[in-house]
Amino acid sequence: MNANLSLRAANPDDTALIASMHARSWGSAYRGILPDTYLERDLQAERISHWNARMKDVAAGAASVFIAEHEGEPVGFICLVEPDETGSVLVDNLHALPGHRGLGTGTVMLDEAARWARSRGARQLHLCVLEQNGAAIGFYESRGWTCAEREADHMAGIDLFSLRYVLPLG
Repeated sequence: MNANLSLRAANPDDTALIASMHARSWGSAYRGILPDTYLERDLQAERISHWNARMKDVAAGAASVFIAEHEGEPVGFICLVEPDETGSVLVDNLHALPGHRGLGTGTVMLDEAARWARSRGARQLHLCVLEQNGAAIGFYESRGWTCAEREADHMAGIDLFSLRYVLPLG
């Protein structure tokens, strides 16, 4: 682990921070994939609404969110959903802020996801990534994740495809 990077459990007071980091990450990663009007006009409010709802799941024990901090500054987050009936944990979100990608933040968060999932008896992790998000696909594949399924998706008023990636936990 990067000595200057730490993870902490998020709490309800972090909701606006998480929504802001999510919007900043999507604004960078999804430029050219999702409509500019959505990214520039609607994204921030939509992510606030999403995280207000998602943090209720966290409070109920159905999910956990961890915030990555570099020297005390929030630089990313990961949201993990309790194992499903097949023993798989959903990595619902994994985001490193622009400027903090490629510095080990995502790897540290994925390592925490595996530890967290194993502590709950899970057998694998899974996530969905937009088919056009080549950088994310490369990141996951370089860490042993494999594509298991391609499915139609709908985001920001457009039809696109998501890829379901899985990582068995040994």
